[in-house]
Amino acid sequence: MSGRAIPIVALDVSSRAEALALVERLGASCRFYKIGSELFTSEGPSLVRDVVASGADVFLDLKFHDIPNTVRKGAAAAARLGVRLLTVHAAGGRAMLEAARDGAGAECGVLAVTVLTSLDAAGLGESWGRPVEDLAGEVVRLAGLAADARLHGVVCSGLELPAIRSAYGDRLAPLVPGIRLAGGATQDQVRVVTPAEAVRQGARYLVLGRTVTADPDPAAAMARVLAEIA
Repeated sequence: MSGRAIPIVALDVSSRAEALALVERLGASCRFYKIGSELFTSEGPSLVRDVVASGADVFLDLKFHDIPNTVRKGAAAAARLGVRLLTVHAAGGRAMLEAARDGAGAECGVLAVTVLTSLDAAGLGESWGRPVEDLAGEVVRLAGLAADARLHGVVCSGLELPAIRSAYGDRLAPLVPGIRLAGGATQDQVRVVTPAEAVRQGARYLVLGRTVTADPDPAAAMARVLAEIA
């Protein structure tokens, strides 16, 4: 991996019109957008095609977690839409991760979600059904499944980035959600970092949600982010 960290703006809006208006408003300052479950469920594959047709790349964040054959087909369908990145849950296991990689092909990178940034150790322990004393250790363990499956990268918080880079070096491209400008509200995210912190720790992709989209002037907010990571 080489080059600067790539900012990705999350189109966490409810309609095609809002999404395309934001793409147009940000223009050349952002050429990569995340489409998640709400917008994809509402507007479908045609919206992905519209964003791709605008000249931007798409990160399809649907977090597939199913039997390997189903995930393989879903990943292949995403790749046919022109998606550049997509997510699956690392907890689906190595066979599922390999199926996603095979389905996505060479032009679409698969990222394994380790532990959602909305979870702390207590929340993860509740989900796992056992105490979790070392959340970072769980993230690194799940990232190992992605590395073994030869995926493009992982989704993790900036707080676990050093441990992942230490364990896997450049084998995995880290994508960091929960990015907040200094002094910004964390909303429903628990483990957050600033853009500069994420870049210093080795992030390859930064997902910018309400940091940009909830600002009264999204273009100005985007400019602040770009200045911080330059």
